[in-house]
Amino acid sequence: MKFQIISDFKPTGDQPTAIKELTEAVLRGDRYQTLLGVTGSGKTFTIANVIQRVQKPTLIISHNKTLVAQLYGELKQFFPDNAVEYFVSYYDYYQPEAYVPTTDTFIEKDLSINEEVEKLRLRATSSLLSGRRDIIVVASVSCIFGLGNPVDFKNNIIRLEIGQSVIRDQLLFSFVNALYSRTETDFKRGTFRVKGDTVDIFPAYADLAYRITFFGDEIEQLEMIDPESNRSIESISELAVFPANIYLSPREQLQEVLYEIQDELEKQVQYFE
Repeated sequence: MKFQIISDFKPTGDQPTAIKELTEAVLRGDRYQTLLGVTGSGKTFTIANVIQRVQKPTLIISHNKTLVAQLYGELKQFFPDNAVEYFVSYYDYYQPEAYVPTTDTFIEKDLSINEEVEKLRLRATSSLLSGRRDIIVVASVSCIFGLGNPVDFKNNIIRLEIGQSVIRDQLLFSFVNALYSRTETDFKRGTFRVKGDTVDIFPAYADLAYRITFFGDEIEQLEMIDPESNRSIESISELAVFPANIYLSPREQLQEVLYEIQDELEKQVQYFE
């Protein structure tokens, strides 16, 4: 799908010239440009028109969460049919671990994660790896910090379609490897539940859940459901389930790291003794 602005407004004043010159410079390969304008002069709308003309996935970085939220809301209004995503730090509160030598006090690390923001971060990551090109990610500077390996994340995407032959228990193992947790009672984001030949999964990045119905070892039906009422919303023909966490490591790699940590532990114990 192409970027398409949906708006009653049209570029006016200096905007058409700015849009033309910015677009030409991007297509020419210029690395740096500066768009000048006072508050309320329509800079966001100007950039939206540049995005529409250039037709490339776009990353917009702002220096604080407040401005990110403002830009995200405006661009989502301009591009309602495209993937406009929000990516900021998901910590509401973060206290790093610390040691106070004078009192021999160790302060443990403490943090509080905003689940809604975590969902939006995962949705941004999932959109980027979905194959879509009409993506705008509005982010704070936290996006410059390293995430998990995108190759590992992509390798754990689970793709399903009606008529596909898959053993139910193997599918459940795939969900666990993608960092989903099995539950019987508290069905929330990042969990799945099983009842006979029916498997429900609530993606960590979505507001709706999905129901997979088996007939033997074949997927008979795929449905989008309301996670609270369990009511079926619509039937679908295919489904892609992305991992429940950005920081995903293959089981083999995790085991190797644990062995290395254990070896280092033994060496450090010997050193201190």
